[in-house]
Amino acid sequence: MNGQRAREREASASVVVVDYGLGNLRSVTRGLQRAGASVEVSDDPDAFESADGVVLPGVGAFREGVENAGPYRDALLDAAERGTPVFGICLGMQMLLTTSEEAERAADGRSGESASEVRGLDLIPGTNVRFAEGQKVPHMGWNRLSVERDHPLVEGVDGEYAYFVHSYYAVPDDDRAVVATSEYGRSFPAIVADETGTVFGTQFHPEKSGETGLRILRNFVSLCGDPESDGV
Repeated sequence: MNGQRAREREASASVVVVDYGLGNLRSVTRGLQRAGASVEVSDDPDAFESADGVVLPGVGAFREGVENAGPYRDALLDAAERGTPVFGICLGMQMLLTTSEEAERAADGRSGESASEVRGLDLIPGTNVRFAEGQKVPHMGWNRLSVERDHPLVEGVDGEYAYFVHSYYAVPDDDRAVVATSEYGRSFPAIVADETGTVFGTQFHPEKSGETGLRILRNFVSLCGDPESDGV
């Protein structure tokens, strides 16, 4: 208990991890605490209002993620509108976009269902597409990050390796949304961000990416603790 209190006193930002039934909550929480955050795992949308940052983790399918996160949709959009940093991880990152080919595949064969009904948060306009036929999926393992533009999240990580597990990747409508890329048969976005720089996501799992991931989480916590920081 004393150790927990000490961490809370030292925390530079308060972060809410959204518990919508699909996230790797324990690992994400531990990673954020190591990065210096005071962390609350919550299924209460009202908790987002007082948080310095919101993390949307995720493991699984796009359709299920969107459906499970439905009760939190308005609160997430409101947080983004207020300028609260919103950080999507893996599926959580894909849900920041508008649509996904994964939803189209799921809709095939389902009578009366349409992929167009399965819409992400649309905070970063674009879609998620499946790796090309012939490529082994899921893409799983360590890949090098190549930073494409400045953003507080990627300070000190250019050329470092991160851990990926995914079959789909983001294709934003605006190329400027791509912060960092990686390679798996082709170049694909590893980190994306909206035009304000306060909504962003990683396709990889920072909580499983060793010192590189810890550096990214520390960058996120620093951004949450500095509301005047320019994320663009």
